[in-house]
Amino acid sequence: MRISLNVKYLLSFLVFGLCCFLCISSVTSHLMMENAVSTKADAFYQEGLCLSDQYVVNYFEEQENRKNLSTIQSHLTSLDVYLNARIWLISRDGELILSSGGEQPHQIIPEFNSVLPGGKYYMTGDFFGMFSEETLSVLIPVSHNYHVRGYIAIHTPMSVIVEEKEGYLFSFYVTMVLLLVLAFLFTLHLWLTTCLPIRRIRKGAGEYALGNFQTPIHMDREDELGFLADTMDFMAEALKDYDEDQRKLISNISHDFRSPLTSIKGYIEAMLDGTIPPELQEKYFNIVLRETERLTKLTSGLLTLNSMDPKQNRLCRTRFDINTAIKNTAATFEGTCTAKRISIELLFTDRESYVWADMGKIQQVLYNLIDNAIKFSQPDSVITVETTLKYEKLFVSVRDTGVGIPKDSLKKIWERFYKTDTSRGKDKKGTGLGLAIVKEIIQLHDENINVISTEGVGTEFIFSLSLAEGEAARMRPEQSE
Repeated sequence: MRISLNVKYLLSFLVFGLCCFLCISSVTSHLMMENAVSTKADAFYQEGLCLSDQYVVNYFEEQENRKNLSTIQSHLTSLDVYLNARIWLISRDGELILSSGGEQPHQIIPEFNSVLPGGKYYMTGDFFGMFSEETLSVLIPVSHNYHVRGYIAIHTPMSVIVEEKEGYLFSFYVTMVLLLVLAFLFTLHLWLTTCLPIRRIRKGAGEYALGNFQTPIHMDREDELGFLADTMDFMAEALKDYDEDQRKLISNISHDFRSPLTSIKGYIEAMLDGTIPPELQEKYFNIVLRETERLTKLTSGLLTLNSMDPKQNRLCRTRFDINTAIKNTAATFEGTCTAKRISIELLFTDRESYVWADMGKIQQVLYNLIDNAIKFSQPDSVITVETTLKYEKLFVSVRDTGVGIPKDSLKKIWERFYKTDTSRGKDKKGTGLGLAIVKEIIQLHDENINVISTEGVGTEFIFSLSLAEGEAARMRPEQSE
């Protein structure tokens, strides 16, 4: 059964109040009763000792002279009123000699025993069958010349002690009520500062789940709930951006697929219906082939990006010479560079520079960067690929003197399908995936890549690689020379 936080708070408060009441009515009441009995017994015992030393012991000293008991009787009566207790003078044999309550003297207390249960000087009960109600009885020995001559017994009904205890216990109940009021106020405050914000967060999360990211949860708080609300607002903004990016991605994919497919469809239909004569079909077949290659390249790029998952993708790191990898990659562009009259200049920090990375993926990075540089370079220009050793890292730079990248586009060039030429006039063969793939590969290596560009001047991409073990120590002396 689902129980809301409001009900849980209410139940917790009620259970707390019930536990407080049971604790006071049982444990506290029992402890107070024991303390009241013990305190009353101590007071009676002290009064009994004073009575014994000052008056009663004289009776036993002068008993042979048969002294009048009226003086002792008056003291017993006075103490009876003061203590609100019945006082007896008892012989060693259990004979009742005097009583402040009017009991007949010379009664024999049946089964009288000066040793009370538990070895204490007081007991609760009927005092050897002498009372019909539960009574607290304190027995004080009267000694003379180190011999016990008799006893003083002081009795008070337990109901009197219970009334006193209940009077004190009432103050505990009043305190408990005040504490419950404070607990209720505290619970109310906790509910206002916890449950209501949680309800607000839950409502906001429900809106986010429905795709409504327009209303932020924002809470002006510096605690965990405020941090949670800010985190969820940040998540909503990220989801909103992701949703927009996804729409842009679908739009770009649709555009990049639709254009070549439309061309292919149009040319094939024109050839089939005779619009394009047979002598020109070879030309348009080549166009269809190029568009097909463009679709193949686009599909391969998407598959490559889809595989760039840090949790699933595994790098095959090896020790290899980055200089050789750069030379081999640059050689693949010889035909393109010759056609555009572009030269590639290679500048290496050492004859050999061994790095620890996935050679196949780093070659793909180099290929995409050099291809990008050639694509946006002017004829009769130079592309420079340079390696530099800094901070125990090897930095690879690919620099061109092409058209450059607009300042407002520098942060967007890593996005999938993004092209700085929005009209796609300069880059008809591009897919907009090359730099996104480069970024993913470098991040998989836990390295960084940066770009420096000025419109009309050129662009430089710089990425870092980890040196192979022992390579930094080998190269450092040569660098210092």
